[in-house]
Amino acid sequence: MKKFLLSILTLFIFSGLQAQEKRASPLINTSQEIGNLEIKIQYGQPSMKGRTIFGDLVPYGKVWRTGANEATVIEFNQDVKINGQVVKAGKYALFTIPGEKDWTIIINSVWNQWGAYNYDSEKDVISFKVPAKQTKGSIEKFSIEISEKGIISLSWDTTQVYFEVEKA
Repeated sequence: MKKFLLSILTLFIFSGLQAQEKRASPLINTSQEIGNLEIKIQYGQPSMKGRTIFGDLVPYGKVWRTGANEATVIEFNQDVKINGQVVKAGKYALFTIPGEKDWTIIINSVWNQWGAYNYDSEKDVISFKVPAKQTKGSIEKFSIEISEKGIISLSWDTTQVYFEVEKA
């Protein structure tokens, strides 16, 4: 009887752990090598699921974690230039402030945090504005892509923004 109860308990615990591993917004890792520069990005990938995204789920004019769950992490293996400003090699949080016509891109030194709840602008390394573009169709899943030329694009719903990273 003890073995049976132990087996049931083990199965229950194992099932619970498996359920916790399934995320509604999967963790995505993307990277690109440009010569000896490596750019890595890790983010939670939410889906639209019939929701209105920008201006509703993701409010205009407020700091967004740029994905789901944890803050999006961007990492460089060497110093880079972004929007003409030098960013030292290391890990950073990538936050954004979406707007209808433009977005603010923020590289923040506190990369290991949940969402943007503890975002502190005093820890910003750089921030700058980029224009928001309308996509031809609707994009169901939020995505971050890094091109071979170092252009990072953020796309979701009917909106896309991008910025360039280059060696310092």
